[in-house]
Amino acid sequence: MKKITLTIIALSVSLAHADFEIKELSGKYIDVLDGGQVVARVMTAHDTTSAESRHETYKVYTHVFDEQGKAPITKGAGGQYTHHRGIFIGWSKTKFSGKQIDSWHMKGCDQIYKKIIDSTSTKDHATLTILIHWVTTDGVVFIEETRTQTFKRVEAKGAYLQMDFDTALMAASADVELNGDPEHAGCQFRPSDEVSKNKSAKYIFHKDGLDLKKDKDLPWAAESFKIGENMYFVQHMSHPTIPKGNTYSAYRDYGRFGAYFVKKIAKGDSLNLRYRYLVGNGKIPGRDYFASRYKAFTD
Repeated sequence: MKKITLTIIALSVSLAHADFEIKELSGKYIDVLDGGQVVARVMTAHDTTSAESRHETYKVYTHVFDEQGKAPITKGAGGQYTHHRGIFIGWSKTKFSGKQIDSWHMKGCDQIYKKIIDSTSTKDHATLTILIHWVTTDGVVFIEETRTQTFKRVEAKGAYLQMDFDTALMAASADVELNGDPEHAGCQFRPSDEVSKNKSAKYIFHKDGLDLKKDKDLPWAAESFKIGENMYFVQHMSHPTIPKGNTYSAYRDYGRFGAYFVKKIAKGDSLNLRYRYLVGNGKIPGRDYFASRYKAFTD
């Protein structure tokens, strides 16, 4: 009888830890699956046939799904601040060739997915590298982005997903200056629009007494928020190689948070950026836990 029981348990574990997969629905999105369940969805559609369709598809971003793979816990188009979408990146004051365009609100430009450069799936992680062109309305590619996202299963203190967001921004046609302000620039996370209604977002940092308007180069910030009856938490980590002056915006009750900096990129050069997101459900862990996760990232 013991042998039968042990066999059933082994089968259950093996099914829960089936391989990661990457599946593309051309012209729509790229799904990352773990054991057949969607853990993340990279939104790649770009449709300019109408003003409405362009608005729906003017930037590339990543949805994070709940632990059961049923629905995103992140926000898409529409709702409060429609340009906030999942995990996304942009600068409201992007300057090149004497022009200033807005790659945050997507005024005067689009982020256009071009192709998968590489993808790898194993038992415990998936890595996806894609090419994205940041293009002005008159067709000039001012940034050529190579975005690599690595998704890994995590099972500790409620965390269930780790996502590395490593990107190279190449100034394609002229010198580029990335500029803006803490609330309208950088790499950021926006939870479901439901959080803008229940105003449940709360934040924790690496130490007390911070003034986010003045204190810069924080290693990480984390938040908790509620969707339906479920609580979630997310940690946003900035690698030490991020340009100095990195400033966190992590205080809005609707949950949009992340960090930005100001940086110039010479024509033909690339700026390499590294971030990590840790996603979990249930009660938010304490500061020591997040500090240990950040140490693992930097080590």
